Amino acid sequence: MYKKSQELFDLAEVIADSLKEDKMKEHLAVQIFSNAALIQAKIAGAEGGGLYTLRMQNAVLIKLATQDMFNAISFASMVEINEEDYVDLMRDKIDEFRVVFNEWVRGFDKTYDIPDNWAIRFDASTPEQEKLEELMFDEDRFFDDFDDDEELGEDPEESEE
Repeated sequence: MYKKSQELFDLAEVIADSLKEDKMKEHLAVQIFSNAALIQAKIAGAEGGGLYTLRMQNAVLIKLATQDMFNAISFASMVEINEEDYVDLMRDKIDEFRVVFNEWVRGFDKTYDIPDNWAIRFDASTPEQEKLEELMFDEDRFFDDFDDDEELGEDPEESEE
């Protein structure tokens, strides 16, 4: 996993270096490079903490950083501010990374976890999650409390007469 992230990082570094000419390019270079660095930091964070929820939180941040990095590279290509077309090369690297990433996430131990009282669980099969979901907003139950006759300020007693 870390090896594949290093490949992404190295490619991101090359792309970022090619964009350091003006303010617009510099901003994209920073975005690309910082997301590549964030991916590696979150892998280390996930590996350093064994709790399933913490590992999954890091995995989500890795996914988002990967998408943000690719979006910046795609934008640079769309507005034609990079000399090389790195989009296809990065897409291929991200696809390779995604395969390893998916295997890595599937290897997380779901049984090694504790509830964190934030109502965000990545495995809804736990009794704690089922209890939390009962407390969450239920659109059907919410709208059942409204009577159709009360639309637009009508008094329900007047409409029955």
